[in-house]
Amino acid sequence: MSGTGTGEEPGARAARARALVLLRIRGRAAAVALLPAALAVVLFAAGARGFADGDGWDAARWAVAVCAVVVLLVAGAVALAVIRAKPAVSPTVPLSESAAPDLYRLVRELAERLDVPAPSAIALTPDCDSWLEDRSHPAAGGPARRVAAAPVLVIGSPFLWWMRVAELRALLAPVVAGTSASAQPDIAAARRFVRGLDGAVADGAAPARGAVSRALRLPRVFVGRIARILLRSCRGHAAEMERGVAAAASSRAREVDYGLRIVAQEQVGLAYAGWDRLLTRVALPAWRMGRWPSQLDAGVVAALTELSRRDRLAEGYASRLGERPACDLLEEPGAADEAASLLAARLFHGGPAGTGPDWSPVDWQQYPDEVVDRKWRSEAARLHRVLDAMGVPPAAAVGGVPTLARVVEHLEAGEAGGEELAAGILAAVAREEAAAQERVNPSGQDVGVGGASGPGASAGPGDAGPGGPGAEALSPGPAPSPAPGDDLLALWGPDPLPLFPLQPPRTGTELLADHVAAMVCCAAVDTAGAAPGLDWLDGPTLLVDGERRADLGSPVLSLIEDGDAGPLRSWLASVGVRTDKPVRLV
Repeated sequence: MSGTGTGEEPGARAARARALVLLRIRGRAAAVALLPAALAVVLFAAGARGFADGDGWDAARWAVAVCAVVVLLVAGAVALAVIRAKPAVSPTVPLSESAAPDLYRLVRELAERLDVPAPSAIALTPDCDSWLEDRSHPAAGGPARRVAAAPVLVIGSPFLWWMRVAELRALLAPVVAGTSASAQPDIAAARRFVRGLDGAVADGAAPARGAVSRALRLPRVFVGRIARILLRSCRGHAAEMERGVAAAASSRAREVDYGLRIVAQEQVGLAYAGWDRLLTRVALPAWRMGRWPSQLDAGVVAALTELSRRDRLAEGYASRLGERPACDLLEEPGAADEAASLLAARLFHGGPAGTGPDWSPVDWQQYPDEVVDRKWRSEAARLHRVLDAMGVPPAAAVGGVPTLARVVEHLEAGEAGGEELAAGILAAVAREEAAAQERVNPSGQDVGVGGASGPGASAGPGDAGPGGPGAEALSPGPAPSPAPGDDLLALWGPDPLPLFPLQPPRTGTELLADHVAAMVCCAAVDTAGAAPGLDWLDGPTLLVDGERRADLGSPVLSLIEDGDAGPLRSWLASVGVRTDKPVRLV
């Protein structure tokens, strides 16, 4: 192991000291495993020289020898599990150099200014974060034999669309500076050890599939528990090591665009707020309808531009749009946006990998008709199906056609009708979601930037390492197809990607409010000339005379919670909605 050296940042020295502690833990574990074998060797050597004769010594020698064999077998199993364990890899969209030559050039120039190794590859993630990820392990899509390789630079895709080129360079400086730690042998070895332990623990906790896996279940659990004990002893030191690495990277990057980085950090917070709002208010309703917006990153720009129009505090942000955006560093920004958008749908909603009749892309121009209108009418149809199941008669003045009057009269009558209706809608939604999950049949043909950029373009985690799947280029295609190299999602097998839900499950009351509001919007569209629209900050919205009406929520809640239809009837009268007219449903 190398020494601490001189002339390096205090954070780097602290990180290397913690790395040495981790390596000493590894050495002590190996020493404990070898101790019975060493004792057995001493006993046998003593017996051979006549220092330990007799039946008692013979029994002790063989007992210690058997114990040593068992301990060595267990230690070998743990070591093999740590070495072969699949490391945790983030699902990303691989970005080859041919797909983004300007971006690779920017990163290499930045690494040269910082005097650190350049990242081995670049990938995009549908999140507002950036980091370095080691993918040199063969199980992580790296070469068949482990070689010293720089980590992969993972960049949040919203940053490329919202930030300007200079801001992105300033933001990436401390991240790229972290590659110096990967080139340090002690830190790299300590990281491999900790990640191997983490992977062994995950393998031990994974459910068994197949007869062979079930037969080996008990040994895997035992090995996983030993790895967990070792990982628990390493966790604090590993955290301090990474803090030291981050401090050293920040100190090294202070010489590069430091003033601009302060401005870039402000844009990070703004981009995160816009991205979160776009996913929860705009993308999530589309995902629930079986459609995935194919230009989410472009939507972030629209959402933040709308914010700058509404918020006087954000007036300065609109002027930034005249500068060169960082997405210009990509050869095909639209294809990268589409791949990141599909990956976001898979991560945050659990959608399938490919397109189909129940899962297809939608662009922003089609969103009002393909998502908003269909959402309202499908929810209104579900509302009337539940009313039919409850035996609620149609409105008094109307025949057996679906009308808004039927809903209002039922909720206005009270007598726990709203609670029963909410429970019925909650059960109906659960049944439909379960049926939709049964119909999902992942095709397994998942490609990132480098395969297809059409409706089925996707991305996967094993996308970096020299010569690996991250070396494919961006090439648009009309349908899902395998990438020219390895399958980018081969690391995950046939299983779906890990799911990170954006919101907790909705309650029955929330669902009822959404369905009643949807019924009101359908009636407004059919009888008052209103239109479905898209608000970049609030999602689906009702347009009356071209103006957004955002005041429907309070009258609907008054009807649902209090049985008071007065505020809603006043709202309907102001818009000109006829509650007795039939409504077209899906």
